[in-house]
Amino acid sequence: MTDEIVLVEQLKNSQTREKAFRELISLYKERLYWHIRKIVISHDDADDVLQNTFIKVYKNIDKFNQESKLFSWMYRIATNESITFINKRAKERNVDISEMHEQLASTLESDVFFSGDEIQLILQKAIATLPQKQQLVFNMKYFEEIKYEEMSRILETSVGALKASYFHAVKKIESYIKNKTD
Repeated sequence: MTDEIVLVEQLKNSQTREKAFRELISLYKERLYWHIRKIVISHDDADDVLQNTFIKVYKNIDKFNQESKLFSWMYRIATNESITFINKRAKERNVDISEMHEQLASTLESDVFFSGDEIQLILQKAIATLPQKQQLVFNMKYFEEIKYEEMSRILETSVGALKASYFHAVKKIESYIKNKTD
């Protein structure tokens, strides 16, 4: 925690900001990339959203009040940037958000950066059919093993609501997989 406090102080200091920001990117870019990638699906889109995330972090570091962990704050920015990106893409294509998620899932098979086997592909397609909040909660809990309390701070919602979202997501995914593998 003291390392984080020092890093934040360096980020807020104009003399040390550039070096500290490079360190911040080095520390968190991979974790943030995979979080974003699970939402936007495409590698290229994830790179764009990641870049936008770090730009927002850089521009707004002075507003970071340290009430949460630095990573939680950046995770929230990455989540919001990802959702904004998906919503904007859906609007551009004149489709609703659930249809947009289905379109994204269908691109997985042709994605050269997707290296999963058939069951992983089915799982990703099942996740893509979930409502956006359930997708976020499922990915954060199942893949990233984030505790509900931390998720609550990131998504700014109650632990109970998150547990309910996760429960419903799991049931829908189980049903989807059962239908696809029978």
